[in-house]
This record gives sequence, C-alpha cells and structure tokens, in this order.
Amino acid sequence: MSASDKIENTGEKIKGAVKEGAGKVTGNERLKAEGKADKAKGDVKQAGEHVKDALKD
Repeated sequence: MSASDKIENTGEKIKGAVKEGAGKVTGNERLKAEGKADKAKGDVKQAGEHVKDALKD
C-alpha cells in the first residue's frame, strides 16, 4: 500500500469520525449516519489495499 493510499484512507476515516461526532453532538442523525458510512468506506478501501499487497507477494 502506498503512502498516498494510506493517507487517503486515514483521511476518509477521520472525516467520518468527525461527521459522526458532530451528528451525535447536534442530534443530527443524517450527519451521524454519513459519518459512519465514510468510516466504513475508509475501512473497505484499506482492506482492498491489503488484499492487493498480499497478492503482489
């Protein structure tokens, strides 16, 4: 996994965590759900990169 991929995936997860936290604080369920989705998207991307790395070896 390249450094830029790691940064992008981590950024996606951080963005999701911030949205989820903001949604919790404000009581905005839609924002909270978007945050959870963004975090999951980052996790899926990261898992895909790990699979690609495993196949290269």
